[in-house]
Amino acid sequence: MNADDVRVPRAQAGSSPQHLLTTVLGEYVDSSDADLPSTAVIAILREFGVSEPSARAALSRLVKRGLIATRRNGRSPVYHLTPQAIAKHRSRMRHFLNFGSHPAPWTGEWVLASFSIPTAGQASRHALRRSLTALGFVGLYDSVWIRPGSDATPVREALGELLHPVEGARWSVLQARFEDESGPHGPASAYDLTSLAAAYSRFVAQYAELRAAARSGAVDATRALVARTSAMDSWRRFADIDPDLPPHLLPQPWPRQEARETFLDIHAALGSLAQARLVQVATPHWPDAASWITHFQASTNPANPEPTGGSTAAAHSPG
Repeated sequence: MNADDVRVPRAQAGSSPQHLLTTVLGEYVDSSDADLPSTAVIAILREFGVSEPSARAALSRLVKRGLIATRRNGRSPVYHLTPQAIAKHRSRMRHFLNFGSHPAPWTGEWVLASFSIPTAGQASRHALRRSLTALGFVGLYDSVWIRPGSDATPVREALGELLHPVEGARWSVLQARFEDESGPHGPASAYDLTSLAAAYSRFVAQYAELRAAARSGAVDATRALVARTSAMDSWRRFADIDPDLPPHLLPQPWPRQEARETFLDIHAALGSLAQARLVQVATPHWPDAASWITHFQASTNPANPEPTGGSTAAAHSPG
């Protein structure tokens, strides 16, 4: 198999230029000191088929969100990641790369949130459901939501913020244990684990060819950047939607480990190639690109499961 034979999967449907730019910057730029000309960003996103107007719009939206800021460098403004964005990217990369590496310690504890909202507060009900979903909760019953673990602070704050202004609303937050935890009416029944397992299996099938090519060295630098970003873009969604239930609550066989190994093989094998392609594309517009562009990789040290930078850019980053 040669590089021209390798089909590079597209990024997940619905990946906007803004989302794509966030992924690329999070993966390959790890310092708020790096000054990015807009022309370099446009050239980078062109690799993914993003037009110049869409690239400029993505930059503008990230500035409005506070992930990117501008400063003057001669005549033209340059862009840089904010320190807050760098900290968020590092935390997220750690989460994505370590997710599924080992079962989370299990104590049998669940956080349970229950609420009652008058008919007049239906808009608040919808907002609350969105907030609970974002916090990793799932509806066990209509107004009873659960998530594994014991940290009740975030949901307690969310319920108070959203429901305190609603006249007649009531809510409670409990730490609970289920008597028949693994039974048909236990907490696992609230999750659509069948669909999640199917999604993991589709990921394995979608990236099987790329995984084999990456392991055999049959992917060139041009394809490596798009392919590696596509794999990360697809994998990162699992780290956000998988409730990470303990093994005794999961159907067997559970395909997450095979999906994780598929992702890590691609991510590790293509890291240096993707970085090299990014430097090649950006340098005509950004002469210092090679000094700042890096890549993350999963740590091989079990005692320190952290992503590590792949280039001299790490030397510029604040500790």
